[in-house]
Amino acid sequence: MPKLVVDGKEIEFKPGQTIIEAARAAGNNIPHFCWHPSLSVSGNCRVCLVEVEKMPKLVIACSTLAAEGMVVHTASEKTLAARNAVMEFLLINHPLDCPICDEAGECKLQEYAYSHGEGESRFVEEKNHKNKRVELGPRVMFDGERCISCSRCIRFCDEIAGAPELTFVKRGDRVTIVTYPGKQMQNPYSMNTIDICPVGALTSRDFRFKARVWDMSANKTICQGCSSGCNIELWVRNNQIMRLTPRQNDDVNSYWMCDHGRLETFKYVNADNRIDGPYLRREGTLQRVGWDEAFASAASQIKQFDKEEIAFIGSPFATCEDNYVLGKFAGSIIGSKNLDFMRHINPEFGDKILRKNDVTPNTLGSELVGVSPSNGGSDFNGIIQGINEGRIKAIYLIEDDIISANPEFENVLAKLNLFIVHATNFNRTTELADLVFPAATYAEKNGTMVNYQGRIQRLMPAVSTIEMDRSLEGMAMSRLDKFGTQFDRWAKGNKHDARSTWKIISGLASTLGGKFKFDMAEEVFKEMSKKIDAFKGLDYDVIGDKGVMIKVDVTAKA
Repeated sequence: MPKLVVDGKEIEFKPGQTIIEAARAAGNNIPHFCWHPSLSVSGNCRVCLVEVEKMPKLVIACSTLAAEGMVVHTASEKTLAARNAVMEFLLINHPLDCPICDEAGECKLQEYAYSHGEGESRFVEEKNHKNKRVELGPRVMFDGERCISCSRCIRFCDEIAGAPELTFVKRGDRVTIVTYPGKQMQNPYSMNTIDICPVGALTSRDFRFKARVWDMSANKTICQGCSSGCNIELWVRNNQIMRLTPRQNDDVNSYWMCDHGRLETFKYVNADNRIDGPYLRREGTLQRVGWDEAFASAASQIKQFDKEEIAFIGSPFATCEDNYVLGKFAGSIIGSKNLDFMRHINPEFGDKILRKNDVTPNTLGSELVGVSPSNGGSDFNGIIQGINEGRIKAIYLIEDDIISANPEFENVLAKLNLFIVHATNFNRTTELADLVFPAATYAEKNGTMVNYQGRIQRLMPAVSTIEMDRSLEGMAMSRLDKFGTQFDRWAKGNKHDARSTWKIISGLASTLGGKFKFDMAEEVFKEMSKKIDAFKGLDYDVIGDKGVMIKVDVTAKA
């Protein structure tokens, strides 16, 4: 491979790479505002100016191709003087409102002002004022005074979202961003412009002024909005989720996520209708009971039915571990062959970018762990038919509001003699339940899910439950240390008395005389990796933060 020298270090580069790309691959991050690895080059901020030997003047690293034998200086006296001058120009009209800016703490302009600025301004004239609090669309707010005209937002809408909605108007220090006449910025990916905006010019109307970045913990997990399984960071303060942001994974979602996943997939976690403990139906109403009473009641009622009269419905919203333990319970404890889950397909949801018509995160994973009928048992449609015909009299359902998904099921499920439900929130399905177990949400548990590609990825807890606190309190202090400040944050805020579905089922199995020796989700996955070919050789460490492709024919599953 060809080589160039950057700050005295010889590095290899791929033909066609620019200086900034070659340096970045070698761990040397040249300052930049307008350049983004997934967008076209605009070269208008000039912060990435570098000195190249034998060239008559400084060049911008974002658009200058690397060449064999090139010698680049990113911190020479000439380079630093030019960079400081560019920073001074950018800050001339920029408002000094860092203390009230949502971008404070994660602002590139703020960062570079400290590391590459002079620390004072020679500009004494009145700053040029522009429009503030401009509603570009239903989800994005614009502050013209903070904008440094990097054009990232314009290029994103044009090139990634495929929805040209923004443009520059005017010139010089009067230039600003507007939507095209008669248009709003409302494409399904509009909020990605907030992430790539290097300053506080674009902010989220949903998250605006709710929290400061240093008051939150950022926790790695995956989006629950569809089968893409976009990698995200879940930001928490006082045990409440404040926002979601995309996490880079070039094999899944690059740097992006859709607005639906960002806004609609987490607010139920701290909603007022969260189920705060087990509920048992008495005299026609659901009443709060203790866990021991709930387990005893469930076991007693299940024993009243033959195994052919009971069916189990898993969930593509639940983890692989949850669905696996449900299947094990149905087969080894109850002996029922009636096992399946409801598919959720919305032909109008998907697009050619990230969104998929399968609006659940773990359809493929649910299939792989065996949530399907065996040896003549009933599938989902057969279960519904069996209820109508009176052959199936009891249903055990986990983590799916099937009545909201299909209101016609309400009259069907009303015919049951026993209806046990695991749910995170009260909903139309729990209204018919005889027993409700409070399930932990995706933000409150460990586990795995498999996206439409066949990539297995991890969920990791960011919000604490009462059960989680008990588990942590039982750990040795040496193990607690690895949780760091996150555990301190978990000590605050309201907590729900919810448990992972696999743990609830294990408790019920014990009440029925079975023995599921699982204390942690990792132990469930360990057993799965021994019994399921697609998971062989895997564990949570191997899966890691970015996930692993598994050996499965996804075309056959599609």
